[in-house]
Amino acid sequence: MTVSRARRRLVWRTLTGVTGVLLVAAAAPDAAPGPPAARSAASPSLAVLVGRVLDGAGPGCTSGSLRSRQCGGWHEQTVQAVPGGERALDAAQLAALTTAPGPAGPLTSAGGPLRIAVAEPARLTDVTVQDAHGRRIAGTAGGGGAVWRTAAPLRAGEPYAVHVRAQHPGGGPVGVTLAFSTAPEERLPGERFTVEFGPGSGTYGAGQVITAELSHPVPAAQRRRRALVEGALEVTSRPRVEGSWHWVDDRTLHYRPRSFWPAHTEVAVRSGLEGVVLGDGRVGGPSEPLRIGIGDRVEAVTDSARHRMTVRRNGLLLRTLPVTTGKEGFRTRSGIKVVLRKERKVRMRGDSIGIRRGTSEFYDLPVYWATRVTWSGEYVHAAPWSEEAQGEENVSHGCTGMSTEDARWFFGTVREGDIVTVVNSGGARMTPFDNGFGDWNLDWSRWRAGSALSPEGGNAAAAPSPLHPMV
Repeated sequence: MTVSRARRRLVWRTLTGVTGVLLVAAAAPDAAPGPPAARSAASPSLAVLVGRVLDGAGPGCTSGSLRSRQCGGWHEQTVQAVPGGERALDAAQLAALTTAPGPAGPLTSAGGPLRIAVAEPARLTDVTVQDAHGRRIAGTAGGGGAVWRTAAPLRAGEPYAVHVRAQHPGGGPVGVTLAFSTAPEERLPGERFTVEFGPGSGTYGAGQVITAELSHPVPAAQRRRRALVEGALEVTSRPRVEGSWHWVDDRTLHYRPRSFWPAHTEVAVRSGLEGVVLGDGRVGGPSEPLRIGIGDRVEAVTDSARHRMTVRRNGLLLRTLPVTTGKEGFRTRSGIKVVLRKERKVRMRGDSIGIRRGTSEFYDLPVYWATRVTWSGEYVHAAPWSEEAQGEENVSHGCTGMSTEDARWFFGTVREGDIVTVVNSGGARMTPFDNGFGDWNLDWSRWRAGSALSPEGGNAAAAPSPLHPMV
């Protein structure tokens, strides 16, 4: 018994010297040691390389001096994994590392990927990297299963557990679990990179687009950084739908589903950039998350050739309204638009759309029950002066006019984010981004082409390579 305990202490001390704080390794104190020769014959041990571990985890290299020369830089460390040496580490155990004395295992940088590797002909069969909240970090395998790298950014000041299982042709599976900590965020110099999400909490229509305004630009030429930023902007919904971000410009992204949101969807948006090293002296900072709800699916379709608007809720016809739209020279934009705002009274003037004062086309009118669908001034509104033309001909300067009673009803029926489509108007196509939410006028392939993570955009992250046990 005395000899066995001494052996266990020796192995534990040796592995700790290599990796810092080792949670579970080859001969953990509660493991039955068994004869070394017999164990090796049944299944040989493996050397697992862990990339980017801090070189020198002694008293002179602590979480407070990560950037000092006492730390000695970063390199690969080796952990010996043997049969029976791996067991699960739950989130509670990992979270406890944040309050334990000293760093949680060897210190490492939050920038760049974490790399796990075994020497040929061994193969990794499973790698899990987990943070203190129980969240798993995505990764990809390469080298025929001998190498695994993180595909998602690590966060600064966070303890992580790494669970590795591998297999050698000459024996059964082996494994190891170890821990490391990334550099605390306050020790990372640089400007904070944050995100502001829109449209703000509330309930919206099925056409509502999620927006993300970045605090700093990310030019299109910086493809990897765009992929890093976009990959950290998380959108979840109940029910789940297929959706994607699209880069509108260097500081703005829009998110929409493939088709309109289902009625009564719950949407949550958050940034995972806090603590992520982005380069050029910038580090991800905290950003407010967003939660919105989607109401009934209300859709209005105006057929300018028929001078009629049909309004449906969840697919059921509510009303058909006689309307008038833009006349020759002022044709109403065609395509899909989204309700931007509702205004009970608006002053409309011809010079706001380029009509000179004093000409026969100039107007200056108070307009009621106005539902805005473009920032340039297109509304659905009450037009009592044109009631004789409504349902018969198009006489407006681009807006959709209807009776005061119908406009009041429409105003009370729709909400921001509801869908307003115009067909057969002869007008220019609604643009996607510069005049409201025309995002839905891009088909799905063109929308996906604007993502830094899609093959269409030419910036796709490496496709995950699954790990499989050897047979």
